[in-house]
Amino acid sequence: MAGKHTGKQLLAAAPIVLPPHVCHLLGDEADALLNALQEPAPVSIRLNPAKPAGMNGQRVPWCADGRYLPERPVFTLDPQWHAGGYYVQEAASMLLEQAFKACTRLPEAALVLDLCAAPGGKSTHLAALLPPQALLVSNEPVGSRLPALLENLWKWGRPDTVVTSAQPEEFLPMGTFCDLILVDAPCSGEGMFRKDPQARAQWGENLVRTCAARQHSIVDAAWALLKPGGYLIYSTCTWETSENEDQVARLLARGAELVPVPMEEPWGVVRTDGGLRCYPHQVRGEGFFIGLLRKPAPAGMPVFHADDGDAAPVLPLEAVRWLRAAESLCGVESNGTWHALRKPWHRMAALLMHTVHTAAPGVPVARKKGNAWTPHPALALNGLLQHEAFPALNLGREQALSFLRGEALPASGAAGAAWVQYNGFGLGWAHGAGNRWNNQWPAAWRIRMR
Repeated sequence: MAGKHTGKQLLAAAPIVLPPHVCHLLGDEADALLNALQEPAPVSIRLNPAKPAGMNGQRVPWCADGRYLPERPVFTLDPQWHAGGYYVQEAASMLLEQAFKACTRLPEAALVLDLCAAPGGKSTHLAALLPPQALLVSNEPVGSRLPALLENLWKWGRPDTVVTSAQPEEFLPMGTFCDLILVDAPCSGEGMFRKDPQARAQWGENLVRTCAARQHSIVDAAWALLKPGGYLIYSTCTWETSENEDQVARLLARGAELVPVPMEEPWGVVRTDGGLRCYPHQVRGEGFFIGLLRKPAPAGMPVFHADDGDAAPVLPLEAVRWLRAAESLCGVESNGTWHALRKPWHRMAALLMHTVHTAAPGVPVARKKGNAWTPHPALALNGLLQHEAFPALNLGREQALSFLRGEALPASGAAGAAWVQYNGFGLGWAHGAGNRWNNQWPAAWRIRMR
C-alpha cells in the first residue's frame, strides 16, 4: 500500500551518522569514511581449499583463498555453497589469516578454541588454516546461534572439530589447556554500519559500555585458559578504542607480549599500538580490528603432547567401513550419535563433555535408526568419508536444487543409502525406496526460495 514502509525499510533508509569518537580519531578523513559508507559494500567469499569451487574473482590480498566477486549472486541457488565449497565472508575479517601466520611457535598438534564462534566465519577459516593434527573447538555461548555454527562447520568438512555451547567462564575448571584462543568479541558494531542498518539503529554509548564490560570478562577467561607460550587473537567489528586497544592494553599490563600482525602498505590497513584497524575508505572491506598477544612462558616449560589414544573407544563396526583411515580414529557417543575423532584427542573430548555442554564431540558419523546405523548428514560433507563405501548419485544443477529443497529423486530399483554429489562435491544422503530416492537432506537446511 502506498505510503507504508516496513521497519526494515525504515532502518535501511536511516542516514549513517559517524559516532563522535570516530570523527575525532580520523579528523579530516572522517568525511572520506562517511562517503565510503554510502557506497555499496564489496562482495567477498573465502574458498574452501579442501573443496575447490569454480568461483572466479579478484584475490583478497591478505587471504590466499579470499575472492572479491564483481556482483552478488544468489548464493542460495548455488549447490557449491550448500556443499561447503566456499563461505560468504566480509573481506577485512579475513585478516585472521595474517594473525594466524604470526603464531610462529604454535605446535602442530595444537588445541585451538574459538570462544565466540557463531555463525562460523572465523571457525571455518581456522579449520582451513590449521594442520591436520590440531583440534579445533568452536564454542558459541548463545544457544539460539548454535545451529548455524554446526551447519557451517559440518558443511566445511574438517575432521577433528568439536562444537560446544558454554559461557567462557564455564571452561575455567579445565585450567590452561589451549595453545591458541580466538576471541571475536561481541561488540558495538560500528564497523558494520554500511552493511547492517540494525547496527546503526542500536548503537549508543550505553551499548559501548556494556560491550566493553562483557569483553573484559571474556578476555579474562580466555587468558586464564591459555597455556604459557600460547597465543590470543582478539578481534571486533568496531572502531571503539575502549573495545579494542584498551582491551589489549589490559593484557599488556599483565605481562602479555604484543605480536605484530603482518601487513603490507598497499592494503590500506592502519597499524596502531594494539593491532590493526580497517576503515572502508582505505580498505576494500568493512570496519575491523585485530590484535595478537602471546602469554609469557618460563624457560624450560614442559611441552604438551596429545594423548597416544591407546584406550580410545571404538566406533560401531558398521560405521568403521564408512571412514578413511578408520584405524586412527576413535568413537565418541553422545545422544544416540557416534562421532569420530582422532585417537589422541579422545580424552580431551571426554573432558570437554564433562565440563561444558558439548553439542558435537567430533564429526557426527552414524546414528541409530531402528536396529541399524545410518550415516549422519555431516559425514556426507566431511573429509573422513570413504567414498567407495556408498553408491554415488551424481546430480546436475537442477536435480541438485531439487534435492536441496528436500524433494525425492526418481529411481528404478533403488535400495539402501546413496551418497548424493554435485560436480564432485558431497551433498548428502538419499535412501532407496524402489522407484524413488527418499531425501535425507536436513529439513532445517532446505532451500525455501524458488
